[in-house]
Amino acid sequence: MTKKLSPATYLPLLGLSIPCLAQADFLSDSKATLEARNFYFSRDFRSDTSAQSKREEWAQGFILRAQSGYTDGMVGFGLDAIAMLGIRLDSSPDRTGTGLLPKHGDGRAADDFSTLAPTAKIKYSATELKVGGLTPTLPLMAANYSRLVPQVFNGALLTSNDITNLTATLGRIEKVKARDSSNFEDMTITPMSGAFSGGASSSGMNYVGLDYKIASTWLLSAHHAQLEDIYRRNYLGLQYSLPVGNGKAFAELRYFDADSDGKSLAGDVDNRTLSTNFGYKFGAHTISGGYQKSRGDSAYAYLAGSDTYLFSEMLVSTFGMENERAWHARYDLDFAGFGIPGLSFTARYVRGDQIDPEQISGRKAATLRGLNEDGTEWERSTDITYVVQSGPLKDFSIRWRNATYRSSYTDSADENRLILSYLIKF
Repeated sequence: MTKKLSPATYLPLLGLSIPCLAQADFLSDSKATLEARNFYFSRDFRSDTSAQSKREEWAQGFILRAQSGYTDGMVGFGLDAIAMLGIRLDSSPDRTGTGLLPKHGDGRAADDFSTLAPTAKIKYSATELKVGGLTPTLPLMAANYSRLVPQVFNGALLTSNDITNLTATLGRIEKVKARDSSNFEDMTITPMSGAFSGGASSSGMNYVGLDYKIASTWLLSAHHAQLEDIYRRNYLGLQYSLPVGNGKAFAELRYFDADSDGKSLAGDVDNRTLSTNFGYKFGAHTISGGYQKSRGDSAYAYLAGSDTYLFSEMLVSTFGMENERAWHARYDLDFAGFGIPGLSFTARYVRGDQIDPEQISGRKAATLRGLNEDGTEWERSTDITYVVQSGPLKDFSIRWRNATYRSSYTDSADENRLILSYLIKF
């Protein structure tokens, strides 16, 4: 009887052994997730004099993330991709601008929008280069995922861990896709209520960062970013944690220094901000808080649409205006300690004062300037999340985020976000 040959037996005879092994590694290490994300957003400005008194929309999103393994060999090659689709469920011209959906020239939200962002990747030892769509979480470039679909950057990012305890990052970013857009566009700065020109665009961002871990208790960081012809920013960070009693104490200092770059297309950038956080985790409870202070002749500068990396950033305000001082407090509760795994609760409060209204646009800021007074603001928020732990609805989550914001220099707001998410893993 003739023995039947398997592909693994006869492929070497054809000189295909290396591609076969490479394909096996490329495919066997692949993984993918599909997230169905239903998002309701409402922000009431509590004002009859504003051009728009309310932003309110409802949308359905789908986010597919696919990651391949690496081909076999000293240098491995792979391919990742993120595909996003957003569908309008409810909107009207007088309620747009939530960040969930793109807006047409006539003021109406798009029926749907989509984006496909592939990423080529190369790996040698513990060094990885990614080129294409990127969603980094870095101190000076943090992709935002607080709406229907995430913000995505387009460029190249090299990350190396070849030196023990040291992570080195080097990048060049050319374009960015906003959370409510299908298109990759030039990057710009967050206007900060008129402090900067949000219409100014940059040809790209250069990035370099170093993070060094000392034992298991210290992490030292130094990062630099140049948004060409807009700003240069530096970041120094220190993290520390230590077991104390039955819990763990932790502390983190974040220092940012920003100046204008090149043609200063967005206006004068001159800001130094220290943001701190100190806390203690014990059992199901975590209590934390800290102090933040902005100095210089401008507000805090950061990429439009991205996260600030400030401890003070809330749902409505970032608390990063010119000369602003802020105090923040936070309480987290994990109900797993009470026999309800998957349920968590967060309460936060931030208060800011000493705000210089000189560069802030709007009626309320003009009134402060006329009275020669500083601005103030405060915000409190609650966040309740439940994730199903088992059964056919495993990884289904429901999240309610609520915020109350009051300000003397801009519109106050009451905000609610309801997010239903179902994650399927392949």
